[in-house]
Amino acid sequence: MGFPQHVAIIMDGNGRWASERGRSRSKGHKAGVDAADRTVEAAVELGIKHLSLYAFSTENWKRPAFEVNTLMAMLRMYLKMFLPKLLKNNIRFHHLGLLKGIPPSIQKEIKALEHKTAHCDRMTFHLAVNYGSRLEIVEATKSLIKNQTPIDDINEDLFQRTLWTGTAPNVDLLIRTGGDNRISNFLLWQSAYAEIITLDTYWPDFGILHLQNCLNEFEQRERRFGGLA
Repeated sequence: MGFPQHVAIIMDGNGRWASERGRSRSKGHKAGVDAADRTVEAAVELGIKHLSLYAFSTENWKRPAFEVNTLMAMLRMYLKMFLPKLLKNNIRFHHLGLLKGIPPSIQKEIKALEHKTAHCDRMTFHLAVNYGSRLEIVEATKSLIKNQTPIDDINEDLFQRTLWTGTAPNVDLLIRTGGDNRISNFLLWQSAYAEIITLDTYWPDFGILHLQNCLNEFEQRERRFGGLA
């Protein structure tokens, strides 16, 4: 089948990982941040060109205020410390989601990372924060209407370029940790023909061997895109 250009991961299981160890959910989220850090490094070393991580959905605001605040604090810390590693590994940072609604201090860090890594071209790291795929599709539709795009000019290619992922390729491989078998409003358009792998492994335990195994399984699959082999 070849090697996937775009790998997307739904990082699930932080809370259950912590609960099974008698720890707080915040400890689980901290371990999840560490897993994201090593996964970005592993992805660039393995030759993946686009990596998308689902960090915080538009629906996650419904969680208890303490947990949301903890997640935002961790995200702020993560963004602040991540710049040297991105530059060292020639990784471009790209935010997926709606900036509006994110705390201003985090918006500032997101914009700074995007600006300071805009020249990097070894891998693009898409971090989905305040992201929902249905909202993304609605926002793309609004953009086309606002720009008075002639209806006959609207096609799949134009619509895809209007999405938050822009010119990034479609998702080839979608991985979900934590044992659940759903895509949770993540990259619905972009994952139309993605190969999906679900793992029972909780996200904090995910590492380079899990990623390599998923890549190996991907290479064994046959993708037909609605056609015949």
